[in-house]
Amino acid sequence: MSKIVSIHSYRGGTGKSNSTANLAATVARYGYRVGIVDTDIQSPGIHVLFGFDEDSIDRSLNDYLWGRRAIGDVAYDVTSVLEGKGDSRSKVFLVPSSVKAGEIARVLREGYDVGLLNEGFQDLIEALQLDYLFIDTHPGLNEETLLSITISDVLVLILRPDQQDYQGTAVTVDVARKLEVPKLLMVVNKAPTVFDFDQLRQRIQETYEADVAGILPHSDEMMVLASAGVFSIKYPDHHLTKVIDAIARQVMS
Repeated sequence: MSKIVSIHSYRGGTGKSNSTANLAATVARYGYRVGIVDTDIQSPGIHVLFGFDEDSIDRSLNDYLWGRRAIGDVAYDVTSVLEGKGDSRSKVFLVPSSVKAGEIARVLREGYDVGLLNEGFQDLIEALQLDYLFIDTHPGLNEETLLSITISDVLVLILRPDQQDYQGTAVTVDVARKLEVPKLLMVVNKAPTVFDFDQLRQRIQETYEADVAGILPHSDEMMVLASAGVFSIKYPDHHLTKVIDAIARQVMS
């Protein structure tokens, strides 16, 4: 049975796309077929971690939403990102959103049929025989985000240890509970290493009455990599990678 995993944050700049790429790649390494869809159509970015730029994306989610292609036809096989560190069945597919200014402007001007997304997700799972579909959502709460949360088997909420994030995340947690998401996991990202992580974990869990799947510390190596690859693959022995792996196992359990 396939699982849909939405990765979401109330505010931008939390490292949501990086977290999505790292979790998806980690799950794939366990021998699963994994898909990633960038539904942050207004400000796409996850493609960068897989080596794409504007010139190398010749098909995108936008083509599906506007009836130009089938959803399966806009997926790229990016399994090479694993650098041979998965097993024989490991696969990673990416459906990027267009980074062309005209395409983004059209989305902002005309919108799109959000209902097509749900159909597209199910068609993609079937076409690529996916075990897991990761959805990189648009920050905040809108119609697309609510759809992603509604159909999710697992919702991973990313937040930073910041008062603005705390307040906005509380709204999202409340919405997720009203929508009866089967599994809700909290992930704290970019935590300063001077923090007491046990106290931080306890505070988050008590505030939201939800499990903290992991606390990702600030990493100079992550900053230096600057999205030029998937961190957990580039740094397999790093402490941050071990935390990512622990979160991925909770997603899979």
